[in-house]
This record gives sequence, C-alpha cells and structure tokens, in this order.
Amino acid sequence: MPSPATGQLVRFGAYELDIRAGELRKSGIRIKLQEQPLLVLQALLENPGAVLTRDDLQKRIWPADTFVDFDHGLHAAVNRLRAALNDSADNPRYVETVGRRGYRFIGPVENLPIEAHAAPLVPAVAPFHPASKPRPAIWKSWTGAIAGFVLALAFAALLIGFNIAGLRASLFGVNRSFRSLAVLPLANLTSDPKQEYFAEGMTEDLITQLSKLADLRVISHTSVMQYKGTHKPLPQIARELNVDAVVEGAVEFAGDRVRITAQLVDGGTDQHIWAEKYDRELSNVLLLQSEVASDIAKQIDLKLTPQQRERLVAGAHPVVPEAYQAYLLGRYYWNKRTADGLAKSGQYFQDAIKKDPNYAVAYSGLSDYFAFLTLIGGPEILPPKQAMTQAKSAAVRALQLDNSLAEAHASMGHVLHNYDWDFAGAENEFKRAIELNPNYSTVRHWYAHLLMQTGRVNESLDEAKRALDLDPLSPFVNNGLARQYYLARQYDKAIAQCQIGLQIDPTYLPAKIQLGLAYEQKGMLPEAISELQETRKMAETLPMAHALLAHAYAAAGRKDDAQKELAVLDAISHSRYVPPSYFAIVSVALGDKNQAFAYLQKSYQDRSEQLLYMGVEPLVDPLRGDARFDELMRKVGLKH
Repeated sequence: MPSPATGQLVRFGAYELDIRAGELRKSGIRIKLQEQPLLVLQALLENPGAVLTRDDLQKRIWPADTFVDFDHGLHAAVNRLRAALNDSADNPRYVETVGRRGYRFIGPVENLPIEAHAAPLVPAVAPFHPASKPRPAIWKSWTGAIAGFVLALAFAALLIGFNIAGLRASLFGVNRSFRSLAVLPLANLTSDPKQEYFAEGMTEDLITQLSKLADLRVISHTSVMQYKGTHKPLPQIARELNVDAVVEGAVEFAGDRVRITAQLVDGGTDQHIWAEKYDRELSNVLLLQSEVASDIAKQIDLKLTPQQRERLVAGAHPVVPEAYQAYLLGRYYWNKRTADGLAKSGQYFQDAIKKDPNYAVAYSGLSDYFAFLTLIGGPEILPPKQAMTQAKSAAVRALQLDNSLAEAHASMGHVLHNYDWDFAGAENEFKRAIELNPNYSTVRHWYAHLLMQTGRVNESLDEAKRALDLDPLSPFVNNGLARQYYLARQYDKAIAQCQIGLQIDPTYLPAKIQLGLAYEQKGMLPEAISELQETRKMAETLPMAHALLAHAYAAAGRKDDAQKELAVLDAISHSRYVPPSYFAIVSVALGDKNQAFAYLQKSYQDRSEQLLYMGVEPLVDPLRGDARFDELMRKVGLKH
C-alpha cells in the first residue's frame, strides 16, 4: 500500500490522522496528542504492517542532539499514543510491540483525499484595499520592522513576567516550584516478567529517597502502583493523585549494572521539564537513587537543608548486590499483605541478611514480617510472645546498624506499641520515623492507631488523614481511616470510607469486615450479616471473620448460628493461634460476661495486641463500667 501523501487523511477504525494539520481525530472530534506520539503514529501509518525499528524511529523523530533519553522517550511516546487510541500493549488493536526490535501498525488503514473530508484549515480572507496611497516600500519595511520589534519585545516581556510556559525559568534558570509529586511505576525494560520485582523495588526506593525531603509531599508506593500499565494521560493521573508534577521513567538491570532513565513532567500542563539517564554498578544503586532525588529537587526549586542533604548522602552507601535483590523481593511480597506473600517475604528478608549480615533495612523488613505473623499468618502461626520477641530483636539490630533509618524506627515503634505496651516509647519512635521520612504513610497509619487507643481521637483522625493524603489509593491506608472513624463512633463516615476502599479493591477483606462492623453499630443487621457472610466465604480459615459473624448473628437474635460460628472458631484454634479476644467478643454478644473476662485475661497473658483495642472497641461496650474491665485496662496501661 502506498504511504500517505501530504494533504491526505489516514483513517483506521473510528480514528483519522490529518497529515497536513497534524491532528488526530476520533469520530470527528480532535484528540489532544503531543508532537512525538503524533510523529510515531505518522511513521507507523506510512508503513502499515511493517516493523519500524527503534533506530528507524530515533533517526526520524529524535535527532542526535535531543536531550531526552531516547529509550525512555520512545517508551513514553508509545504509551501516550496507545492511551489516545485506547489501545493495549497486551492485546493491541493498532500498535504492536515486536520483541526487542520495534513497533508495527497492525490495524486496517484507508487513505482519503483531505479535500473531500476536511474543512479548510484557514478561513478565506477578503483582500485588503488600502484607502490611501501606499507608502514607499522602504518606509513600509522600516516601520514594519520597528513595529514588529516593539510588539515582539512587549510580548516577550509579558511571557517572562508571567513565566508563561516556563519561559522565565528557561531564560534565567528559575526552576518551577512544585511541592508535591508522584513517581509512577518505572517501566521494566528487560522484557523479562521475572524482573518486575526489581522495577517495583526501584520505584519504591526512589520514592523513599524523595520522601526524605520534608518540604515535598510524595505519593506512596502502594498508590502509584495502581497506575502500572495504565494508559491514562499524565495530567489526569496528577489530578487523581492531587500532585503538581509526575516523575516517569524506566529501569534496566543486566549483569552487574543498573540503568535508570527519568523525566519530570508538569502535572498541570503535561510539559516536559527535565530528563536524565543514570548508569551505575548495582552495588552503587543507592548512590544512583540519591543522585536522581537530588537532581529532581534542583529542578523543582526545592531548597534542601543541610540535614536533608546529609540524609541523602548517608543513605547512598554501597550494597551487596545479591542482598539488595533479596531485600527487594522481600518487600515486594510483604506489600501484598497476604499469608502467602508474608511467608515469601520472610524467606527473602532472611536470605538478604545471610548475604549481608550488616544490612540494616533487611532487619527492619524481618521485624515487620514477624510482627504480622499473628495477624496474617504464614508458614507458621506464632503466638505473640514468640513472634514479637523475634520482631523486636530484628528491630533492635536494624537500629544498631543504622539509627537514621526511618523504617527501623517505625518497626521498633510497632513492637513497643503492640507488644511491650510502652506507649510513650512507641510514640517517640513513630515521631522519629516521621521526622526522618515525613512521607512514610505506613508509620502514620500505625501512629494513628496508638493515638486512638490512648484516647486522643482528633489527633488519631488527623494522622490517619495524613496517611491517606500520602497514599490515597491504598486499600490498607483507606481502611485505616475507616477504622479510626469506626472506633470514634462516626459510623456514617466509616461506611463511606469503606465504600471508597472497596471501589479501589472490591476483594479487600479488612474493608468488608470494617463495613460489616459499621453496619452493625448502625443497627443495619441484615447488611452487616451479608458483608460478614461474604467475608467468611472468601477466607474460611480467618478467625476474625467467624468471630465477627458470630457476634452479628447473636445481635440479630440468631444464637444457634452464632454458636455454630463459635464452634468453627474453636476448631481453627486447634491448628493455629487465635487471639483470645475473638472468643471474648462472641461471649459478650451471647451475654456471658464471665466467660468474656476469662478470655480477656488470657489475652492479657498472651500480650495480644488485639487487647489494646478493647478500650475503644464498640463491641465490648456492655463490659464498660464493670470493675474487672477497668482493672484490666489499668494493667494494660490504657487507664489511670
């Protein structure tokens, strides 16, 4: 098929490319598309069915002196083109990726004369007839030149004065002042799906480096991962995450070297601001990340304090490559927050420590692994004394190795809070972690729980909202705020927040459980039972699901059904650790206060963290006012 000539429309599906006007339209409506994606599309349409190599596209679209790194520039351009065409790399209709070679247009193409299908680009203008005698040509030339110069000078002054399109920044070196950004998932350029963990880990590490800068709000890893593989335009992503700027890029890991390309884009205008390429040995990967963070800080006019600069430099120490890879795998699986993921994370954290016994952040990861064993499970279900003792030991070691590590202080705070019941010590650790990394949403989530349990309701809600501001698309953090609303007896807000979380992930069990609890407290027992029944079906061995469904059954007068759930809970307890407070909750619902206090006493002996919620949990309200309950809270340290 002949290539489209200038002055033609090229039609494919519902789309038309106007070569002369440089416009892409769908069903007659213009689609906004930047120059580079548009040129990629034109090149592909000129050679339908043929493979255009990366070299072909580079020579045509990216001249040799172009500042933007070509690999990342092409990847970004194709992604934006696919977004405009509502196309997919996995199931392409138009633009197909061909191995490591290049791209091919695979849709049917039709060339049409532009005159028959498009309006003139410039409307006709009536000829100008001067009323007076024309001045000599030399006069017109001088006056036109002077007027043009004056107008251009005035226009330039206007542009510079208002810094339109960043002109003042370009001319005088004044950088844009952004105060919030999101680092989108780095693309994996290895074409090996097994290396996805590495790209995700590098994304999280770069976020961590930028998060150390106190004057910058950085969206957390969990939220940005929602955009992995997305074709949404960058301004739309920036609006959804409420950020000023977006960092996108790619990572390639081969042999003993790692390469990152990164570019900074204005979230409001979609304007490219800066791009750079970094190439280091894997042992210096932390130095690479520190350099990227420092360069971005310069571009957004962020004035770093000496302490911030010191933190970036201090965190740029060499790593043992094999230990670093094992750690990334550990965090990759821990972030899944599933029993299977937790089990794998523990193995990888331990493997990282074997490869580098002085790897501080791996000990912090191991601490978090042990701390969640009694809640989520894993290869073995350990009671609190066993699990939390090991969690504390790992956190202590992490702090011994690196006292400037925010993750290590957060891990220690979690242990002091939930096992030692040292609330003042835990608060100090949480505050120190926040000081070192103000954008660490997980530690703010944990701190919100401590504040609620110690009766500081408004502070708890504020901290939970800050966590959500940093990680708006995390089901985990969304549910944290819903939990605080529930414990604060703000049930309508709890329900609304649960529904937001379930829009993000309809299968997220904690949100369904929390929604059921809020429904029950609102007196909406059928809705509560429905949610909790569905939860039980989704996780038949989860003790909490059976305990809370039994409570809802009892509240609805279905005591036989409650007893059946209690029997299942008892059976589960013979094969894994079940917090005694779950049995206590069911006993309260069944009206057996003595049995409930017996279980709560056992929970105290186990040092179960679930006991800490009893001071604010609505389900145990019937026990309040009983001297035994007040005494128990005093022993825990929650009542004086």
